[in-house]
Amino acid sequence: MAENKTYSTHQQQAILSCIQTQSGCFTVPGLAAALRERGEKVGTATLYRQLEKLEKQGALHRILTDEGACWQCCDQEDHDCFLLKCERCGRIEHVDCVRLKPLYEHLEDEHGFCINPHKTMLYGLCRICGEAAR
Repeated sequence: MAENKTYSTHQQQAILSCIQTQSGCFTVPGLAAALRERGEKVGTATLYRQLEKLEKQGALHRILTDEGACWQCCDQEDHDCFLLKCERCGRIEHVDCVRLKPLYEHLEDEHGFCINPHKTMLYGLCRICGEAAR
């Protein structure tokens, strides 16, 4: 039994280490491939459990796209952040902006709606696509 606990701890550390090297959004199949390249054998169910745990802790954003779910690291301690998705190229950018807090407070105070910043995504054009459209 103790061996199993050590094995799980090793898997958790391997997953976390691998996630920290990911840039931008990543998928479970992509993460599994990266772990295999490192010589780590981690099952898909274990990956989903660990990603869910990290999402609940606020360390990851879970993003639902037309292609399925992907995740992105969130290093904001207060998690007053949001995601920007370019409607042209599909790039998703994680943004922390102090100007959001007053908006969130206004929506809660005046409209009774409490925003979950960790699941907030705004759609538009990224700088590159916006300049190309001009």
